[in-house]
Amino acid sequence: MTERYRNILFDREGVVAIVPMNRPERRDALALEHLDELLACFREIGADRESRVVLLRGNGAAFSAGHDLSEMIDRDADFYRRLFGVCAETMETIQSIHQPVIAEVHAMATAAGCQLVASCDLAVASNEARFATPGVKIGLFCTTPMVALTRAVGAKKAMEMLLTGEPISASEALDAGLVNRVVPPDELRAATRSLADRIISSSSYVVGLGKRAFYRQIRLPQPEAYAYASEVMCQNASAEDAQEGMTAFLEKRRPGWTGR
Repeated sequence: MTERYRNILFDREGVVAIVPMNRPERRDALALEHLDELLACFREIGADRESRVVLLRGNGAAFSAGHDLSEMIDRDADFYRRLFGVCAETMETIQSIHQPVIAEVHAMATAAGCQLVASCDLAVASNEARFATPGVKIGLFCTTPMVALTRAVGAKKAMEMLLTGEPISASEALDAGLVNRVVPPDELRAATRSLADRIISSSSYVVGLGKRAFYRQIRLPQPEAYAYASEVMCQNASAEDAQEGMTAFLEKRRPGWTGR
């Protein structure tokens, strides 16, 4: 486990990169320094072709309590722009790196912490986890968390969470599409790793291509999305791993991936 950061840790288990947030005394609140470290770490992982999947974990009583309010009192506009700018850049980097990022949510994720879960490509939650965007209750609407939330859940559910600030349960988050799996706490680590292993069994090239295409096409009008997706499929079909995979399927054998 690497401890070159102050607010997070970093480790690898084979081709799986693991990023545990490590500020339990502040409920893993996303202070500016914490966000800077997450951004640097995800950029480093994105440049590493050996890592195939990323697991993002919390540590302590919460997955993440959102922004650290203690550093937001009596600050000037430049500080707020820097804070929310780095936060947005971190969320976008999670979605732009080629590796799928899985949030492993053991407990409460609020405000920017909920945004972090919504920004991850996949999420596995303990049945004890809760999710909320409670900023409205303290006079600071969760406007930037709203961006990720509304892209992960339906409009009505997102609006209810934003306007009431009330938490939803893990099962409600599953129904809303905010998380992919809900398991008992003692099964969380294994369930997250099992999902990662299923992804690792496929071609890293194809997974990365598919992730990039997903986020691009979903923001396009449907005719443009089809045109773009068709070009991606042409590129994909001629790749070594696609040719190997199709041939292996026809020959009824396991494919041998090259990552190309």
